[in-house]
Amino acid sequence: MTEQIDMAAVEELAGKVIGDVAGALSLYMAYLGDQAGVFDAMDEAGPITCAQLAAKTGMNEKYLHEWLGSISAAGYVTYDGDKDTFTLTPEQALIFAREGQPACMQGFIQTVVSQYEAQEKAIATFKSGEGRPWSDQSDCCFCGTDRFFRPGYAANLTSEWIPALQGVESKLQAGARIADIACGHGSSSILMAQAYPQSTIYGFDFHEPSIEEARCKAAEAGVENVQFEVARAQDYSGEDYDLVCIFDALHDMGDPTGAARHIRETMKDDGTFMLVEPLAGDSMADNMHPLGQIFYAFSTTVCTPASLAQEVGLGLGAQAGQGRLTEVLQEAGFTNVRRASETPTNMVLEVTG
Repeated sequence: MTEQIDMAAVEELAGKVIGDVAGALSLYMAYLGDQAGVFDAMDEAGPITCAQLAAKTGMNEKYLHEWLGSISAAGYVTYDGDKDTFTLTPEQALIFAREGQPACMQGFIQTVVSQYEAQEKAIATFKSGEGRPWSDQSDCCFCGTDRFFRPGYAANLTSEWIPALQGVESKLQAGARIADIACGHGSSSILMAQAYPQSTIYGFDFHEPSIEEARCKAAEAGVENVQFEVARAQDYSGEDYDLVCIFDALHDMGDPTGAARHIRETMKDDGTFMLVEPLAGDSMADNMHPLGQIFYAFSTTVCTPASLAQEVGLGLGAQAGQGRLTEVLQEAGFTNVRRASETPTNMVLEVTG
């Protein structure tokens, strides 16, 4: 049987791939500009020529010429062909230069670059079917992950998510015990410590370098009501917690049911477990959109390998959906799961009982 090729479909798909290749290289150029400080130099500088930018940054004008050509063609910088000047508009600056702003995408871009950096390990893991521990990711991945999530937590954690939980905010304002599980570099723990000075936050993570970084960040922030400890989610220390949190990490765990069970055992009877997970529908068909594409990709090289490298190795994946997460939580003994809040990228589940 002769295979029939729809050339129009081929051309359409080839055009999409060219666009994807352009996008991939644009992210790389954006990362170069971020790490070299070029976006910072352009921020609020107004229209600037390549020669002027070279003088301002001390960089090679020839390199900047090529970089500006690519980044402007991508629409990340605005080029005026009549005047031969380049401008970082306020909107572009929010995306590429304003560190800490919720709209800043550089942390997200950095995590993408980290996956290319470790592509040989990713290929070997993908082919073998074996796990790959979180500790085997590059430092660029750890920093990029914290850098990406931190602005979102700063914008939503204490202003939207915690107030959406029933009766929790008043407890934290009066003074409570909070456990932040899989806290990474401690950004979420420090934000809660700053917002609720009467409460004590205990941050736990099984990755010792991340805990060391969290301690440094807490010292820099000058908060004293937060403590960090190296521990797994299944057996961290302490009890009688009023609030236990996991931010974007339950799906990375090998034994999420065991982790949730331990959380239930260490909470007060009227305590609350706040679970923040990537926004997803309950079936793959629900996730056929750019956000799903991104989360499934990171899940292929980061989240699922991390889970498979641990005991049980359930491999929930970054697009598990509320239905599957609820099954895990109920298996751990919880009885009530409610979606308390959401953002374009996250769902916030209130778990009690």
